[in-house]
Amino acid sequence: MILKQNSFAGSSSLHLYVLQKFQLHIAQWCKTTDKILLAVSGGLDSMAMLHLFLESGYKVAVAHCNFQLRGPESDEDERWLSGYCEKRKIPFHSNRFHTNNYAIAHGVSIQMAARELRYQWFEQLREEQGFDWIATAHHHNDSIETILLNLAKGTSLNGLQGIATVNGHLLRPLLFATRQELETWVAEKGIAWREDQSNQTDDYQRNFIRHQLVPRFLEVNPSFETSMNKTTSKLAGSLLLVNQAVSDWKKLYWRNAGDVIHLAKAGFSDPNGEGYNLAILWEILKEHGFHYDQCQQILTALNGQPGKKFLTTTHVLTIDRDVLVLVPLQTTFTNKAVAIQNDQTKAFCFGHTLTIERSVKTEDIDRSKMIATLDEETIKFPIIWRKWKEGDWFVPFGMKNRKKISDFLIDTKVSLAEKESVTVVESGGEIIWVAGHRIDDRFKVTESTAQVLILQLSKADKNQ
Repeated sequence: MILKQNSFAGSSSLHLYVLQKFQLHIAQWCKTTDKILLAVSGGLDSMAMLHLFLESGYKVAVAHCNFQLRGPESDEDERWLSGYCEKRKIPFHSNRFHTNNYAIAHGVSIQMAARELRYQWFEQLREEQGFDWIATAHHHNDSIETILLNLAKGTSLNGLQGIATVNGHLLRPLLFATRQELETWVAEKGIAWREDQSNQTDDYQRNFIRHQLVPRFLEVNPSFETSMNKTTSKLAGSLLLVNQAVSDWKKLYWRNAGDVIHLAKAGFSDPNGEGYNLAILWEILKEHGFHYDQCQQILTALNGQPGKKFLTTTHVLTIDRDVLVLVPLQTTFTNKAVAIQNDQTKAFCFGHTLTIERSVKTEDIDRSKMIATLDEETIKFPIIWRKWKEGDWFVPFGMKNRKKISDFLIDTKVSLAEKESVTVVESGGEIIWVAGHRIDDRFKVTESTAQVLILQLSKADKNQ
């Protein structure tokens, strides 16, 4: 990271404009007597936020995260910012995280690990030291990048709202300003800041959107940033209409009985068609962990044989004669299990997605741990996806004798923490795959195999 301190030979009009906009924006939520914890990296955006709060007379402290991802540069950022705050008598908190280790242990990306670590620590500081708010330096362009990123991955109206100004005790006070406005303001004020060289590369998705996509949109529409602000306002209005429609639907078709929720099937026969019915079901069930694909499967099975179940990690939905019954999982099951029917292509549980595909036999068989390639003729549906339990056994691929799964996990050096999340897939009471580890030899593809069943395990996408 490189130390920057640009000068600006212009008038103070932008200074006053940004400062006044900040004060009007922040006054909607904060009192000048509030204690505010500022997340400051030392970069341009967070240093602008620090000085705007100081000039506006707020009581602030700085929290700095050293994720130890850039060697000496990370340590120099921490040292520089500590000295900067000490010189100005600003309370300073810092924490060094073993980010790589956390990412590996939790099976998440480096970016997600850093996000989880910092917000956990910020909240801990807030509670311990009595801060009213945690403020981060996200600005309008960050919100645009979030919308484009969500759009690229697939999202709903909620994902097109951008970054929320307030979320609990979390505050984003710079969303009123563009990156260019902050850059010019910092230069005009002569504020020192540190530049992270990784921000100049396209190695991360956000950087790619920032450097490659947004400039192209500006070529099409030079007022793109302003247009996006108006667009999010319009979408916010549309979302209010959606929420009102869901509320009206619930008054007619939703019934609570303690922890049990009944959704009348009649509510999903709207003349507006399947798209409307799916939108209503998705809006209702997503807060209980159901994915969009599951909602499609539920509607398809709606008028079929009663008794079919759909599970998430927290709830089970059962299709009854006239209603859908939604119950918290812990009140009905001690051992979670998902029954996968012959016509299903996806199942969701245990924080994972299980994808089911079929193909004709080929010579190229994928032997990776996350994929099970099986002889379909040996499989009986429904197959069951569940947590492993003591006493379970299978015949590991390449062996001829059966082995207890508990011994197999010890032999393959699976940690105690990982053992808790190991799942199995069984057919006709026989385990065909220790998911993410090894298939059963009795169900492998052989010379006589005609049709192949492919199961693939992956981390569930929370935005689905």
